[in-house]
Amino acid sequence: MSLPPGFLDELRSRLSLTDVVGRKVMWDQRKSNPGKGDMWAPCPFHHEKTASFHVNDKDGYYYCFGCHAKGDAITFVRETENVGFMEAIEILAQEAGMPVPKSDPKAQEKSDKRAELAEVNEAANRFFRLCLSQQGGTAARAYLDKRGMKPETRERFEIGFAPSGNALLRALRDQGISTELAVEAGVVAKPDDGREPYDFFRDRIVFPIRDARGRLISFGGRAMDPNARAKYLNGPERLLFDKGNALYNHKEARAACGRGQTLVVAEGYMDVIALAEAGFEATVAPLGTAITDRQLQLMWRMSDEPVIALDGDKAGLRAAYRVIDLAMPLLEAGKGLRFAILPEGQDPDELIKAKGPDAMQEVLDGALPMVALLWRRETEGKVFDSPERRAALDKSLRETIRPITDASIKRHYGEILNDMRRDLFRGKRDDGPRRAWTPNGRGRFGKQVAVPTEGLKASLIVSGDEAQADLMREAVVLAVLIANPGLALEFLSQLEALTPRSEDHALLLHAVLTHAEEEDVGALRENVIAMAGQGALDRLMSHPHVQIAPPVRRPDREVAQMCLTEELAKLKARRGYQAELAEGLEEMLAADDEKLTWRLRQAAEARNRATKAEAEDRTEFDIAENGLELSRDERDAFRALLNRIAPERGK
Repeated sequence: MSLPPGFLDELRSRLSLTDVVGRKVMWDQRKSNPGKGDMWAPCPFHHEKTASFHVNDKDGYYYCFGCHAKGDAITFVRETENVGFMEAIEILAQEAGMPVPKSDPKAQEKSDKRAELAEVNEAANRFFRLCLSQQGGTAARAYLDKRGMKPETRERFEIGFAPSGNALLRALRDQGISTELAVEAGVVAKPDDGREPYDFFRDRIVFPIRDARGRLISFGGRAMDPNARAKYLNGPERLLFDKGNALYNHKEARAACGRGQTLVVAEGYMDVIALAEAGFEATVAPLGTAITDRQLQLMWRMSDEPVIALDGDKAGLRAAYRVIDLAMPLLEAGKGLRFAILPEGQDPDELIKAKGPDAMQEVLDGALPMVALLWRRETEGKVFDSPERRAALDKSLRETIRPITDASIKRHYGEILNDMRRDLFRGKRDDGPRRAWTPNGRGRFGKQVAVPTEGLKASLIVSGDEAQADLMREAVVLAVLIANPGLALEFLSQLEALTPRSEDHALLLHAVLTHAEEEDVGALRENVIAMAGQGALDRLMSHPHVQIAPPVRRPDREVAQMCLTEELAKLKARRGYQAELAEGLEEMLAADDEKLTWRLRQAAEARNRATKAEAEDRTEFDIAENGLELSRDERDAFRALLNRIAPERGK
């Protein structure tokens, strides 16, 4: 029986060889490394006590150094179960949840046709590479030299050149390859209107595209003419080529992933080549289109958490957001994505040439998990100063994670987003007495005081949304100062008059002011860490409002100056108002006014009745479905202050 092409590859990719073999052996825990799929055991094919039987889960093969038995999952089942080839296929297919295709008499014919088309592409590839080395390829070689591509890199990636005219068509005919076969392979085009066939790639630098098995399935071409209709052009989709189910540099990247490298997903051919040249060999690219669900599955077979490397401009972020929406229904435990956002205006090739591989590694090390980028999309540039806007955010977050099919993953997304939401609206709360930096001007810089939960003045000033807004403004100010060294000197007087609301902020501000003259961003960060601690800096930089602040994401002195001027002015105005409010509240509470206290008592009782009903209603978020929960900070704060104080004043 002939199986459809690709069925065996799909079967092998769905199964873990470790799981298949593990039913028959006892792994040597001291010698094995499950994290890398590197497993050792006594051989099941001959009697021994030492662990000489080796399973390489990444490559899908086993080998015994004692009896020299070797093979893949199919071979292992055949040998251990004493069954034939098709019986082994049926056993493994049942385990993988794949139906075994019915007999297809045309399957072998299709397989033979694919092999024939691949040979046509190989002939075309030899022609393109020859053209690049000849006189007609002078301009193409000059372009590649300008891009810094070394001759050995051209050989490694088999770069070629397609000349103008129909030179390839003539060369293939001279080799006995028919025009019809060349059209089926995708290297020759045949118009529907009856015109003569012509070369599909003309006056273009050509990049061969190979599948995971190394078979040449198509080409991509980069136009030499700046006025060409398409700068990059892929071959047409044919029997051999489906661009939504292929990745550039697939085979080499898979091998590099097996050596422990992180899979990087770049945007185009030149990015892949530049990254591979710089040592990032586990790099692939989609073929001129947005990433498809099938390409995501190909990536996850190579790596559990690929890193999507995108330009930091609006187009790059839009592409990242599309990938998030695509990936949500496909998420599984252990299978995720991270996003490395490059500096705006630079692709990987440009970044590596400007600052070297270490700069690219730093970007990859700072890749964000998908949940962080999702939060950024839903909150960036938005103000949530009304119940309606907050409810809109709640709804948007629920809708965003609704497509996740794995209940555990959905719950964890909900929990993390709920934490971020609380941070955004009211800040984190703990069980002990709250501590804050005195906001009314009476405490000095660096003096921390305990804030009681009792007392009308303390409750109004500390637990309200205004306090959280001030905390967020402080965080942005500090992060901007750290990301843009030297600016502290320009705002010295305002910063010295600033009274931070948290211990972290006070320590960070003190460190920034101490090193206000430092102009190197790396040196400033080291000094801040030395004085305030790594934890304080990490907590500051992980705040959602800090992450989306433009002068923090992309340091720019002019933008940073505007941001600091605005935020410091708002802080000054807010705190002046708060100081006056505090004094007014003190005078009001000191007054012996029965009418006032009677009204406060009535308000407290009405508030208690309302909040008691609210306490029994979970409202807004469906916890069972998505893990998100509506915060009750405001309700609890007002219930406490009115219930505890107003009735006592009215007695």
